[in-house]
Amino acid sequence: MKIKNTFSRLTLAIAILSLTTVAASSQIISVTAGDFTKVGLAGGQFLKIGVGARGTGMAGAFSALSNDVTSIFWNPAGLADVKRYAADFSQTFWFGGMTHSFAAIAIPVGEKFRLGASFTGFSSGDINVTTTAQQDGTGGIYNVSDIAIGLTLAGYLTEQFSFGATAKYVQHAFTTMSASGFVFDIGTRYNTGFNGVILGFSINSLGTQQAYDGPDVTRTNPPFKGINTSPLDMQLQTSSFSMPLSFRAGVGVDLCKGAVFEQEVDADGVLQHSWTTAFDFETYSDVPEQFAIGTEYTWKEFVSIRGGYRFGSDQFGLAGGLGIRYNGGGFDGQIDYSINPTKNLGLINRLSIAMRFN
Repeated sequence: MKIKNTFSRLTLAIAILSLTTVAASSQIISVTAGDFTKVGLAGGQFLKIGVGARGTGMAGAFSALSNDVTSIFWNPAGLADVKRYAADFSQTFWFGGMTHSFAAIAIPVGEKFRLGASFTGFSSGDINVTTTAQQDGTGGIYNVSDIAIGLTLAGYLTEQFSFGATAKYVQHAFTTMSASGFVFDIGTRYNTGFNGVILGFSINSLGTQQAYDGPDVTRTNPPFKGINTSPLDMQLQTSSFSMPLSFRAGVGVDLCKGAVFEQEVDADGVLQHSWTTAFDFETYSDVPEQFAIGTEYTWKEFVSIRGGYRFGSDQFGLAGGLGIRYNGGGFDGQIDYSINPTKNLGLINRLSIAMRFN
């Protein structure tokens, strides 16, 4: 690998990473200094669970670098970089036996626009029904099942600026109760053209409040106790809840596009090395701000190694992952795996399979 002005460029890269780390650390101190937290003020928590082993292997520092089908979650503007027909399947093995699934496809619409469709599902598995009197279980079983079905449009407005927007139908359900509504994600990406630096911004889960409804809220009772009157149909009023609105801002850079190293391509047009680093800031409506730093190194467009760290989360910190890609001419296949240790809940494992067709 050729090195261009190695000392000065390495100094620049180290300085950028150092500044972002210091900024993240100082912000963490400020947001955790008080006792007030907003936990519990929003529902739809499954909408915040990261999808795809590539982005989660970088601790979620992916809003600027996202350029595959999982961009539908991280930053819908990244879907504009998917040039061919593509599909992605991702399975997250959440703690407590819960699972989180993601499946999506992307279709080119003309030269500059892409259309995507996605499905996200979260399942708790079977849970025993308990009461204060029967704490070992009543013999009944219920489960929590949440889904989101989305449609995404993304494209380039200029050669450097892309946008994306997703409309999602979201449904939350447990036992015989359910709540549903629509949320929207909006994102932009800007390729600065300067040494592989890319900027990304997105707003996620923008929508109206929802409230649970179902047969369990219906009652038939007399209007007054102790008075012989005909019973009336009554309905319990359930409290509405908001979606977990979030904002992401990120910067990513490919260090092999002039920032530190020069690009090196072999006689077959295969890029010999790619080393990207990224920094993301995320603010939520229900938890304190978080920061993520991640990196990905790819050798000969074949094997990728990823790592990252998340600041400000009460559970997540270190992250890592691996990826293998196969290019068969008219077909590209990729398998990715990531692992995210938690402080108290064990390991979170993800497995993703991605395909692209001519």
